[in-house]
Amino acid sequence: MRILVTGGAGFIGSHLCQRLLAESHEVIALDNFFTSRPDNIEDLRTNPNFTFLKKDIIEPFFVEQKIDQIYNLACPASPMHYQQNPVRTVKANTIGLINVLGLARKHNARILQASTSEVYGDPDIHPQTEDYRGNVSPIGPRACYDEGKRCAETLCFDYWRMHGLEIKVARIFNTYGPKMAFDDGRVVSNFIIQSLREEDLTIYGNGKQTRSFCYVDDLVDGLIKLMNSPVEFTGPVNLGNPNEFTVKQLAENILRLIGSKGKLVFQPLPQDDPRQRCPDIGLAQEKLNWQPTIELEAGLQKTIDNFKSRL
Repeated sequence: MRILVTGGAGFIGSHLCQRLLAESHEVIALDNFFTSRPDNIEDLRTNPNFTFLKKDIIEPFFVEQKIDQIYNLACPASPMHYQQNPVRTVKANTIGLINVLGLARKHNARILQASTSEVYGDPDIHPQTEDYRGNVSPIGPRACYDEGKRCAETLCFDYWRMHGLEIKVARIFNTYGPKMAFDDGRVVSNFIIQSLREEDLTIYGNGKQTRSFCYVDDLVDGLIKLMNSPVEFTGPVNLGNPNEFTVKQLAENILRLIGSKGKLVFQPLPQDDPRQRCPDIGLAQEKLNWQPTIELEAGLQKTIDNFKSRL
């Protein structure tokens, strides 16, 4: 098939492009390099089945070749990046998605929307199931992303109801792995960089808040399985690792794997930062026969090795 990946030069997008090319698809990656990097796709450019388009989904764009599937991953995904220009983040999830949905209609292409666990906000139930409607502040500093993604899900389902567009909605939980940006502000990349530099590790809050960490290869498996699932299964579906760790445990694991002498330094918790975040993946197991297989320590070691080679 010919597959368009918006945000294709990003962390998850570049891994997805690599996997789709390995499965002999023709891949068009679209990106504006707002938070992504050209070197993420440098090794893909020599593949004759790979095409790159430098475009921004917020601006109208066209793709002349017939497209069969679209993975819409175009949006800043870490608080540091999406709060840098919150209005632009909202635009990516509304105006940008409308442009992508219009393209999908034109080509009669199936579209997968990368949503997020952030639609659950600071959850009152644990673990989070897809029928939970969330505890999200519409006016807080994270709202541009949280509410933007909630609106994006609404748009997808309205296009499905009004136009019969084939949609898939994935709610992605914390994902990590090679090619993460050093400066994306997420805990895994922060802790690895600080440890490699023998700096103290900065923990926001008391470190008892929990997260689930899914290795990127596992996530890509889930995205592809969801995209190719029966047409009647639209999602939303949680994709993440149900094994839960405190932020303090993560920091200690990284210090141990690297052998760093850094210490843990605690700072105030940012506004609206979730206390617990862990997916219930029962629906993904039932409908997609999917669950993560890579344990945290093995995934962290691969990520650390990649960071060492790039640093």
